[in-house]
Amino acid sequence: MSHSIAVVGTGYVGLTTGACFSSLGHRVTCVDIDVAKVISLLEGQIPIYEDGLADLVRDGLASGQLHFTTDLVEACAEAEFIFLCLPTPAGADGMADLSAIHEVVLQLQGRVRAGSVIVNKSTVPVNSARMVAELVNDSSVSVVSNPEFLREGSAVRDFLNPDRIVVGSDDPVAGERVASLYLGTRSPIVVTDPVSAESIKYFANAFLATKISFVNEAARFCDAAGANVLEVMRGLSFDPRIGGPFLNPGPGWGGSCFPKDTQALLTLADRIESPLPIVEQAVSSNNQQIERLVRLIADTTLEVGARKLCVLGLTFKAGTDDVRDSPAMQIIKKLEGAAPELACYDPLARTDMPTYAKRVDSMNEALDGADVVAILTEWPEFAAIQPDLLAELMRGRVVIDGRYLLDPARFIPYGIKVRSIGRPIPY
Repeated sequence: MSHSIAVVGTGYVGLTTGACFSSLGHRVTCVDIDVAKVISLLEGQIPIYEDGLADLVRDGLASGQLHFTTDLVEACAEAEFIFLCLPTPAGADGMADLSAIHEVVLQLQGRVRAGSVIVNKSTVPVNSARMVAELVNDSSVSVVSNPEFLREGSAVRDFLNPDRIVVGSDDPVAGERVASLYLGTRSPIVVTDPVSAESIKYFANAFLATKISFVNEAARFCDAAGANVLEVMRGLSFDPRIGGPFLNPGPGWGGSCFPKDTQALLTLADRIESPLPIVEQAVSSNNQQIERLVRLIADTTLEVGARKLCVLGLTFKAGTDDVRDSPAMQIIKKLEGAAPELACYDPLARTDMPTYAKRVDSMNEALDGADVVAILTEWPEFAAIQPDLLAELMRGRVVIDGRYLLDPARFIPYGIKVRSIGRPIPY
């Protein structure tokens, strides 16, 4: 059955939500206050890179199932469901800033149809659904929590093929109505109360962040002990109690969710006097991993007397153009003065560079004449680098593989050393 949906906010979550719901047959109007952005979206031009999303937007526009507007009240007045996909950045106190949600809900007060459902899709602290209900102040309007679990780079696949759908509602009927919007996807549906639904989102991110920090701590241990962290993690991965995903060491976690969500959770835990020392340590450990990689790169450039340092990768992960809280960018900002020339390359990143770093247009240009290369994002083209290419383009012979993409043994015959934290050099 087709329903009318308004999606407020056309950021990463809102645009994916609107386009995917339209592909499931619903009539969707997406709202944004940015006039230029809305005009571009109406022309089928999307402001972010996300695999498959541009096609869904264009298909939705062509079918008439998807529309974009700047008129909040008109878009929501007759909508059966209003999804709030608004930014909730970290505030000065560490908690999520809910001012955008406050502003929108107050504008909608008394201007939505009776029986409609307002859905919190944004990542929000516990009790936010109840806060929105108090702001709406209309007993005929239900407020439901429906947190997103979209990974950048695979958001469309995650929405249409989710591993679970979480719906939190004090009104069972409203919760079932929201769950029914996802007919056409196949996944378990967790129906619970709003506070539990909001907590699921925060603790999912906190657990994954902790798992990554654990692996990187293991990498630092292996580095000191002489073990191979990749072999250690492979041995762990066969244990079903541990599982294989997220056992890859790297430069640390970042992005638009983990940093702000772990901080918001820790701030809330402090306020309600229920501390989370494991999560606190995960954050501290992540900072240590970034610093450890900075030291490895800086010490290596000093050791070889590098004149040119090449950094491959700026985004916080492959498959996205997002550099928000990217470990790669944090590392680059700490490498000022490491070498007279710092050349950086990323195929998609949207960012300005520090004055001491130069962004170049191709991987080969970044590699040309480099004494040391640091790989900080797991883009496929970096994993496919051939030894003969490095031998031809580089002046030096050292690669810091922060993503464990390259097999060091393949580079030995070319005199190239591939170094990683916790992976012994096989020579």
